[in-house]
Amino acid sequence: MDIATIIGLLAGFSLMGWAILMGGSFMLFVDVPSIIIVFGGTICTMFIKHSMSDVFGSMGIFMKSIVNDPKDPTEYVAKMNELANMSRKDGLLALEKVKVDDSFLQLGINLCVDGADPDFVESVLNKELNYMNDRHSGWIAIYEGIGEAAPAFGMIGTLIGLVQMLADMSDPSKIGPAMAVALITTFYGAFVANLVALPISVKLKAYSQKEQVTRKMVIDGLVGIQKGVNPRMLQFSLIASVPPMQRNID
Repeated sequence: MDIATIIGLLAGFSLMGWAILMGGSFMLFVDVPSIIIVFGGTICTMFIKHSMSDVFGSMGIFMKSIVNDPKDPTEYVAKMNELANMSRKDGLLALEKVKVDDSFLQLGINLCVDGADPDFVESVLNKELNYMNDRHSGWIAIYEGIGEAAPAFGMIGTLIGLVQMLADMSDPSKIGPAMAVALITTFYGAFVANLVALPISVKLKAYSQKEQVTRKMVIDGLVGIQKGVNPRMLQFSLIASVPPMQRNID
């Protein structure tokens, strides 16, 4: 579970709530027309830009950004070294007994055991990697789109409120509600974009990049194993993908 994301969201909402309560009533910041304009408009935009299944699926991606537990790349280095030693000692068919939780790594192991040549294994796994990148880019685009649309609809709400206010300045009772729509919608749009949508899109990019590193490591490792690269040399090759502070070669 990503504790940083949870802390950031909870602290952000708490700080905004605390600031609002310190300055007056919380209900002053609750305006139904503003909610409809910002949230309704943003959702409509997402349906226009993306398929319905992708929009609904993005809710699950939001939860994954919170509970996701990125795998340590050094674990993959150790695992590939273990597989390389096993293959060097007992042959590629010895890998048939290996079962792992990572479906990508398991696919590569199965291809090796089935006798696929290194070029074919690399080609299949690279296709899987490219498809994964495409899927990730789609999810990231949705949250980036929310980050763009929410402030835009906040501005639209501001314009609506100003038009309503200026259309009838003679009735003081209408000035207050119109100004509330004008100002609150801007707040809602900025809040949604800068505390939720854009930070989540950045976090998803970081997760995607880490997964790309580990999957490329798997590809290089399995191809190296098939080509009979010395396990120690293979380990040095793979560790280059790991940040220096995390490297630990015995």
